[in-house]
Amino acid sequence: MATREEAWELLCTHTSSERLRRHARAVEIAMRAYAERFGADAEEWGIVGLLHDLDYERHPSAEEHPFAGERILAEHGYPERIRRAVLSHADHTRVKRESNMERALYACDELCGFLLAVAYVRPDGKIAGVEPRSVRKKMKDKAFARAVSREELLRGAEELGVEFDEHVRFLVAALAAHADELGV
Repeated sequence: MATREEAWELLCTHTSSERLRRHARAVEIAMRAYAERFGADAEEWGIVGLLHDLDYERHPSAEEHPFAGERILAEHGYPERIRRAVLSHADHTRVKRESNMERALYACDELCGFLLAVAYVRPDGKIAGVEPRSVRKKMKDKAFARAVSREELLRGAEELGVEFDEHVRFLVAALAAHADELGV
């Protein structure tokens, strides 16, 4: 399998947006944290998080994403379990999430983006102070990060077998450890 550095280069080849790269990095951080929690391979889980939206900038439609990304990963020799995890992170692919890695990717993807958005609108702009209560309040505001499915946020934690508030606290802690890099 490719190294983390090779995965980053592949991401950067297909993704020029700093915002999308930051999202990929946030999901990588979250996936590494959950891998450690589950006693799994943090390098592999991190790479899955880093590359899950590899194709999104060029192929944002549901007809293409994440299918184009899976093909790119196959062309670069990534194993089936990584490609399957990438496919499973989007409900419209109908790839059932079966492994902890797949469930963690689904649970972390949208919530990482939502948590960063919550941090950006805080007066101090810091993620470290984000609490589950404030996340739930923002979830009720339909105008806030309107593209994020609130149902997916809740379902992700449920599928992972983690209470939602605990999931929020866990990801906030993981992301806060890299706050400077993530700009929060």
